[in-house]
Amino acid sequence: MRPRRNGASRRTPSGFQVTILILLTLTSVVALIRWPETAFDVALVLFQAAFVVCALWKAVIGIASLRRPAPVPRPIEWPRYTILAALYDEAAVTPQLIANLSRIDYPAHRLEAFIVLEAHDEATLVVAQATPKPPWLKILIAPPGSPQTKPRALNYALGHARGDLVTIYDAEDRPHPQQLRQAAARFVAQPRLGCLQAPLRIRASAKPGSWFLDRQFAFEYAALFEVTLPGMARLGLPFPLGGTSNHIRMTALRGAGGWDAHNVTEDADLGFRLWSLGWKLGVIDSPTWETPPGAMDRWLPQRTRWLKGYMQTWGVHTRRPNALGRRGSLSLIMTLGAAILSAAAHAPTLAWLALAIAVWALSGVLPPLPGGSLGVLALGVIVAWMSCAAGARRAGLDYRLGDVLAAPAYWALLSLAFVHAAWRLAVEPHVWDKTPHDRDGQMPELTVVALDAGREAA
Repeated sequence: MRPRRNGASRRTPSGFQVTILILLTLTSVVALIRWPETAFDVALVLFQAAFVVCALWKAVIGIASLRRPAPVPRPIEWPRYTILAALYDEAAVTPQLIANLSRIDYPAHRLEAFIVLEAHDEATLVVAQATPKPPWLKILIAPPGSPQTKPRALNYALGHARGDLVTIYDAEDRPHPQQLRQAAARFVAQPRLGCLQAPLRIRASAKPGSWFLDRQFAFEYAALFEVTLPGMARLGLPFPLGGTSNHIRMTALRGAGGWDAHNVTEDADLGFRLWSLGWKLGVIDSPTWETPPGAMDRWLPQRTRWLKGYMQTWGVHTRRPNALGRRGSLSLIMTLGAAILSAAAHAPTLAWLALAIAVWALSGVLPPLPGGSLGVLALGVIVAWMSCAAGARRAGLDYRLGDVLAAPAYWALLSLAFVHAAWRLAVEPHVWDKTPHDRDGQMPELTVVALDAGREAA
């Protein structure tokens, strides 16, 4: 199954995109050479405007996220559900994943699951075959081919799927046992609902050498999945899906042509593709627990892949901006566009402030700083902190003063990932930077309670 033509990230940029990029580059270069002061003033105004817009966006989204969706009734008959998990080099955590999937509370006769492995991944295959499995869980072997990516494996498994609904899990995931019931009830109650995103919650790791990254990663996830995505869903806006725990109506997924095998963030792309085809997106509150990536040697490749995929998705969906409409284009700009630009701006902005402070400390003279820029920067930082604090509270995390003060250092690292992502996009656009996973014995114990209507036992 192939994604629709305009959604294929393997295509080169369109003539329109190349023309716009060349014009912007030439205009910027000429302005810097001919009118440097004016160019700086214009850039400063644009910088301030972007920060104000982003801050207002976060504030509006945060307020919208406070609205609770209306409960939905329990379906008369539960729809058929397919679970897909594409694994590669995950022998260490495969038994854990199978155990976590076995805890899912859904009628067994309406459930099927496929763990998809690569043909040459013998270690994971041996472990998967040896691990006891429920009868509704099968192992599939994806045939050799290119590109070797998660979405390609998922597309292969889609040909075997018979469910009315499908969800995706990663190797380290532990979904709440009643997550499928909550999603199924929403799909039955809302016929135009194409996809639901479950919140991803990160437990703080105790691994040496990654405490700082793990905590900041957890708060970043909390702000995204507990505040931003619920707020956008309440406002009826599309959003980039997370890489796991997407619940999708099968007719919508097949109509979209499945996943784009050449996009390394196929999830972000799919959310906007479903919207462009007329489907609505939503969220549920039944979580999936994950482990953080860990130390810098794991965090950086993962974040590089995300930003590279965001750039790919941006390129795909700006080829035909009319397909998304005004609301879809706004969401694309304020999610993927803002993520890319902010990642590029974090380190230079912090370096500018650090230089001014260093000059003041050494000479006693504070360099002239645009007061408006400092005020706008402070506004953006405060709103970002508030979003993290609200998300952390909803996710049950302890957001401390030390975490607040450490956040700018984490933001600066995003600029490193941005540079790496831009380079990788140029030289290896479709290569998948895999994140290794370790077996985790510290996931929270679950108390199965009714999270919403429509999730009681069958």
